[in-house]
Amino acid sequence: MFKTENKNSYYSFGLRIESYIPLPELPRTDEHADLSIGTVTVMKNDLSSYWHDCAPSNEYFAIKDDQVFIRVPDTAIFCIFNGDSIIVSPYEGSDEDKLRLYILGTCMGIILLQKKILPLHGSAIAINGKAYAVLGVSGAGKSTLASILLEQGYQLLSDDLIPVTFNQDHIPIVMPSYPQQKMWQETIDHLGMSSSNFQPLFDRETKFAVPVASRFCSHPLPLAGVFELVKTESNANVEPIEGLVRFHTLLRHTFRSFLIERLALMEWHFNTLAKFVKQVDMYQLQRPSSGFSAHELANYLLNTIPKEEKLND
Repeated sequence: MFKTENKNSYYSFGLRIESYIPLPELPRTDEHADLSIGTVTVMKNDLSSYWHDCAPSNEYFAIKDDQVFIRVPDTAIFCIFNGDSIIVSPYEGSDEDKLRLYILGTCMGIILLQKKILPLHGSAIAINGKAYAVLGVSGAGKSTLASILLEQGYQLLSDDLIPVTFNQDHIPIVMPSYPQQKMWQETIDHLGMSSSNFQPLFDRETKFAVPVASRFCSHPLPLAGVFELVKTESNANVEPIEGLVRFHTLLRHTFRSFLIERLALMEWHFNTLAKFVKQVDMYQLQRPSSGFSAHELANYLLNTIPKEEKLND
């Protein structure tokens, strides 16, 4: 199990993360840490009595005051508190890789919500000084498309969970997460790589954790565009998203959006999305349901971006 004698300091999701649980995926606190917009402490403690006291309405989630409890059978109980603490209560024999997946996924997404930082479900790519988000449901191909763009020389800002906030000029800014992608075996094969070099994700033998340290952007960038990736029975295509559909697209791809009402964040979420749709270009990337079209989709995305934004500095 985890050793918790030492505290480790990281910088990720725009936050300084002080963790008594090793999180080797995360960058250590560095020169960008002074840009952090808050601190989160990750620790280990026994939560079994707290879980029972919550009288949860279902066997997986419970909310009490500023605390969100998550119970993952055979893994752990997690408590996300007030936007500044994640407490982990592992079950005997639980897998450390799976624990970290929940800490850096669902738990961190809830932390962002509690801090009123918009968490979007997708991958964010740095293209010549600006961030572009690729959103979609699980299995849409977000990380695959991001991998193709990284192969073309662009950089990863975040994979799976995109933290977006506003700067003092009310411009939406993407905060970097950590230099790792979750990649399917099919994508690894198409890129001519070998999965033997990568760690399988827990319970997913055909999906792997792929380090991308040399292709990671470690500083915040303004969000210039959003691309929603959807499957279609027709050919690959790109179309602008307009009108109220823009708002509903962001609503649909807010990470763990089912918690927003229960956390009393409806007004904040509505106002935040309303600000976004006025500032960010949005498009729908249509991906054929059969075949491997990621290279074609990458070209559509790059050709949609204004040419001056693709020029090298």
